[in-house]
Amino acid sequence: MDRLPEENNTRASSDGAGYVFHQRISVPYDYPVYFTRGVVGADNDLLADILDRRHEGRRHRVMVFVDSGVAATHENLIDRVREYFHRRLDRLELAGCPEVIPGGENAKNGWQKVRDIMFNLGSLHLDRQSFVLAIGGGSLLDMIGFATSIVHRGLRLVRMPTTTLAQNDAGVGVKNGMNEHRQKNFVGTFAPPFAVINDFDFLPTLKPCDWIGGVAEAFKVALIKDAGFFDDLCASADRLAERDLQAMQQVVRRCAVLHLQHIHSNGDPFEFGSARPLDFGHWAAHKLETLTDYRLGHGQCVAIGLALDSYYAMRHDLLAPEDLERIIDATVRCGLPIWTAELGWRDSDGAPVILEGLEQFREHLGGRLTVTLPNGVGQKCEVHAMNPNVIEEGIGYLEQRAKAHERKSRQ
Repeated sequence: MDRLPEENNTRASSDGAGYVFHQRISVPYDYPVYFTRGVVGADNDLLADILDRRHEGRRHRVMVFVDSGVAATHENLIDRVREYFHRRLDRLELAGCPEVIPGGENAKNGWQKVRDIMFNLGSLHLDRQSFVLAIGGGSLLDMIGFATSIVHRGLRLVRMPTTTLAQNDAGVGVKNGMNEHRQKNFVGTFAPPFAVINDFDFLPTLKPCDWIGGVAEAFKVALIKDAGFFDDLCASADRLAERDLQAMQQVVRRCAVLHLQHIHSNGDPFEFGSARPLDFGHWAAHKLETLTDYRLGHGQCVAIGLALDSYYAMRHDLLAPEDLERIIDATVRCGLPIWTAELGWRDSDGAPVILEGLEQFREHLGGRLTVTLPNGVGQKCEVHAMNPNVIEEGIGYLEQRAKAHERKSRQ
């Protein structure tokens, strides 16, 4: 009888199985994140160099998808993309005409858009060494990323985020998601990109909500990871509200790097556990997005969620009252909300509807509820239960603070 090799990952079993072979696989991921300007400029070789960074000695086929909102505000973008590829026919090939598709949160709702993208990629005979270049906001990147990740079990995706939130958070991570069952990101995959290109030239044309939305994610990582960054956010709040591009570039870069460092160093990049520090403030934010039917953007809902959880942390002596005051003041000064009427909605039993977000958050995480809170500015802790009475207090507090700010702004 043939003998099985004795290995460290083989052990005897008393349950009748005879032996157990423990398979262990380590797969390294490596993707660069660039912070630059003028990527599709006729004489800028950066994009071509990124696509050829593995020096495979062949011409690269690329399908380009562009957010309709981006195409509308950058009228010559499609022509510039075509010209860019035409100048580099020895290195690049457009697999098809660049396609303009609707962006915004609706891009993540429903399956037809994903099917259409998959059909197009299949019709163009893209293979696993072909590229998809997605230019747009976080929702479009999520939808394109999801479709790309399941065609041939994954094509090479290059993300070119165009909003502050996509550049400093949604576009630099390893996952994508689609909305289903009235839950944010109910469907999705973990699929690291081939590369990310943050072109700051897209930022000046953003709508006010898209310009400031990403700052909420900056407050999030600063409050749990970097007290100095939080101080700088407070100091630059007015400049950010006034659309100071240099100030925003610094915020985007620092926030993105903190996100990337966390993904690299926390030991759980694919979120097998139930703790997700980067979802601080998000249990309420995700619920608010659905309650408002996505009238409020993700960044705006995160700002409210951060304010609510910061109040909760203060009431449990994790934050000093003066730190809570700084958080609220800086959030409001930079143009982010701390309140929306939906936060005060109640169900038929009189309980705040927002509390449903806790159970949905637990289910999304898997296992027991784990909520990250600041433990002093720049540090974090985790709790596994939330007192609904304190949350109600926080709701009332934020409503009063928002009304006070509104009265002051009218004077």
